Amino acid sequence: MVQLQHFAADADKAIILDAIRADGAVILDDVMSAEQLRKLLSETEAYMENTGNGNDDFVGHLTTRTGGLVSRSPTCRELIANRTILDLCDGFLLDYCERYQLHLTQIIRLRPGQTAQIIHRDKWAWGTHLSHLEPQLNTIWALSDFTEENGATQVVPGSSDWPDDREAKPEEICQATMRAGSVLVYTGSVFHGGGENASQGDRIGLNLTYALGWLRQEENQYLSTPPELAQHLSPQFQDLIGYAMGQYALGYYTPPGAPGEHPEVVPPSYALGRSDFADALGSPEDLAALTKEATGK
Repeated sequence: MVQLQHFAADADKAIILDAIRADGAVILDDVMSAEQLRKLLSETEAYMENTGNGNDDFVGHLTTRTGGLVSRSPTCRELIANRTILDLCDGFLLDYCERYQLHLTQIIRLRPGQTAQIIHRDKWAWGTHLSHLEPQLNTIWALSDFTEENGATQVVPGSSDWPDDREAKPEEICQATMRAGSVLVYTGSVFHGGGENASQGDRIGLNLTYALGWLRQEENQYLSTPPELAQHLSPQFQDLIGYAMGQYALGYYTPPGAPGEHPEVVPPSYALGRSDFADALGSPEDLAALTKEATGK
């Protein structure tokens, strides 16, 4: 029977990355403290309770999906910036981009009676156009225990390099059973899907995902966390949620205003009161990286 590998949060990152590349997913045990878990649920409970069920088979007719968590939950921001997870993103994503960005924040609650989700790849958010690379690295944080009975995420280890039309056999599928506070880390290419909740309680997971900086985000962070909210975050966190150039010449804008009131070309961070690289298409480092990729020099 196939199973996912479990690691401690402080395990060697190179070993964890090797397992992610081989299997497409791993579980890190007990990453979140009990206090973080309590605070996160307290901060988001009212939003969850006021989120309606999904309206199609994929999102789940007995599943709620609550987003906008950057602005709603300080504790969620702590998890988004978790150093262990970002180190794994560094090792997994930076081969394909100059910087990565937050792609999605969503609390997924499977209510009793929710049937199993179709097995799929998360990178299909961009269609099947990115079959040649890994565009994202994802996490599901267990906010309740994940058990076989309550719908622990189904995962197909080793399926990251399968063709898109390959269907998993039952014996190739396992479930990401884990204690509350643990986290499933998985690639955009691995086949997976929510399990069936045959229990009498909710299964609650926090889906935080990261994608290449030159791709469109699944959750529009600029609308979920507009400048008047994002300006209160640290510059590093502002960049992580997308208030940064995707790479050289990617993502600049021209501020509205009277002639000469603003620079003509500015990065997204300008909307937050930052003036880094105004009147430029990006940083010198971004230009050097783009030139090296184009010329090999």
